[in-house]
Amino acid sequence: MASIILLVIVVAVVVALAGSVLIQSLTSINDVILSPLEKKCQEIANEGYKIHTLYPTSNPDELLEDDMKRLLYLDDLWIKECVSVLSSESIINIVNNVERDISYGE
Repeated sequence: MASIILLVIVVAVVVALAGSVLIQSLTSINDVILSPLEKKCQEIANEGYKIHTLYPTSNPDELLEDDMKRLLYLDDLWIKECVSVLSSESIINIVNNVERDISYGE
């Protein structure tokens, strides 16, 4: 009797995991519809992150002058046009997408 209950539990867990994988594969991160402002903020974040990846262990004083100016400009845009306007959920989604875009080359 115990082996039948254990088998039922194992089958239920396998079905739940398979269903979860199926749902995640059908729901892509690219299917999320972004507003025009969110798209603009995504581009700002992508560009800023690319500059940060060029200098992963550097202090801000060690950046090339052009890169430092560009990064300061992007940071200012990010604060004024994104952080001060969008919800925290949108900001978190944008930041999470940046990491995926850059890390996985999407």
